[in-house]
Amino acid sequence: MMRLASLEWAPYVGLHMPDGGLTASAAKTVAGEAGYQARIDYLPWSRAMQAGSDDPAYAGYFPAFYLPERENSCYFSSPLGTSTNGFAYLKSRPLKWKVLTDLKNIRIGTVQDYANDTYFDALVRQGDLHTDAAPSDISNIRKLLAGRVQAIVIDKAVLRNLLITEASLQADKDKILFHEHELTNFSLHICFQRNAKGKAMQQAFNTALAKVKLKQMENEYYESMEASRLRKSR
Repeated sequence: MMRLASLEWAPYVGLHMPDGGLTASAAKTVAGEAGYQARIDYLPWSRAMQAGSDDPAYAGYFPAFYLPERENSCYFSSPLGTSTNGFAYLKSRPLKWKVLTDLKNIRIGTVQDYANDTYFDALVRQGDLHTDAAPSDISNIRKLLAGRVQAIVIDKAVLRNLLITEASLQADKDKILFHEHELTNFSLHICFQRNAKGKAMQQAFNTALAKVKLKQMENEYYESMEASRLRKSR
């Protein structure tokens, strides 16, 4: 058994997503190839990181962005995909920026305990950027619509998914844009516990992952989602 802690972060992971989400589906397939049955528990992100890191009932947590400082606390799997991070803003309040310090005079919505970008997070710690943390991406979008922040940091695919699937956002979805100037691209990993069991699982998982066609799995997942939506719309 490979028990993993995760969060609600559609389309990558989510209890009510087909097969648990795009990245969850890939993780389960690869774990199976490695000889493990994957079990995924969906928790708030802070709890998922804590349980996945410290609770001996878990093997690890995901999907974790690769950050050098996390190397000291877990063993990273090979990448299970990528996340494009950037800024969402309102059409009525255009956002202009080329370097991050251009944003020093606005308030930016972030999600509690999410890694954003190494330089961005450093500027926040120094007090050069002003942020307002929320418990989830959808809370951040609502803050943006309410005018409490001028921009939010969000994954491009997550924003797209929420604007399509979240009923409470339908009336306002056309008011929101994703800035063409991307913040960063993160690779997505399982963060296995830093112990002998975690190391063994990481090695077995990576060996299996090298044998699968990840991009083909991703395309097939989206094709399945689209077919399901078409069936429901008929």
